[in-house]
Amino acid sequence: MRTRMFAAATVALAALSLTACGGNDDGVRDEGASKPTAVDSGSEAGSGSEPTSDKARTKDSGDATGSGSSTGSGGSGGSDGAASDQGADNDPGAPENRVPCSAANTSVTATPVTRPLNHMLITVTNTGSKMCDLEGHPVLKFEGAQSVPPVIEDSKPQAVTSLKPGAKGYAAAILVAGDGSGGATRQVNSLEVGFEGSDAFADATLPSEGVHIDDSLRVTYWQSDSVSALN
Repeated sequence: MRTRMFAAATVALAALSLTACGGNDDGVRDEGASKPTAVDSGSEAGSGSEPTSDKARTKDSGDATGSGSSTGSGGSGGSDGAASDQGADNDPGAPENRVPCSAANTSVTATPVTRPLNHMLITVTNTGSKMCDLEGHPVLKFEGAQSVPPVIEDSKPQAVTSLKPGAKGYAAAILVAGDGSGGATRQVNSLEVGFEGSDAFADATLPSEGVHIDDSLRVTYWQSDSVSALN
């Protein structure tokens, strides 16, 4: 009886031992199966984390670059604008820096010439500190004249004559008609020269013996050189 009970107990203990070993094997396999999942999850987390970091760095770098570019561009634009303004201010030929020629900023002389016959050269000199524009033609007021002589339209230049400080402009007056069509001549000893757009006149000194004029008296437009004025 004792022997059977002992044998039964031994069998039971053996069975329990086998069951315990089987449970341990299952636990090892389960633990081993969980490790790759954890690594993959860690890799995905790492993969997701690193691009996020790269994007952040790229964005920060882009922002910094954009900021630097914008600042540089703004600085350059400001500099160019200032240089442009300064250039315009220093350019004597810029329209905003020029003034009309007038009796206040010029001196005028009137000199009869031998060729062409019966012509007188009118020379105006810019005595001012700015470039001046000679608009149109001189307004001639001879001694005792009741009107100013008309302009010769064919003498109109393609552009307005502009004078730098110290420069000269020219016009010519045809004093007497060569064929006598101007009527009787008369001697005049004084001449005033006016400018279009101004009521002021400048005295132009004539020769001591004066000059002779008739009713055919005409004048040319202002020119940049004496040859153009006399031809």
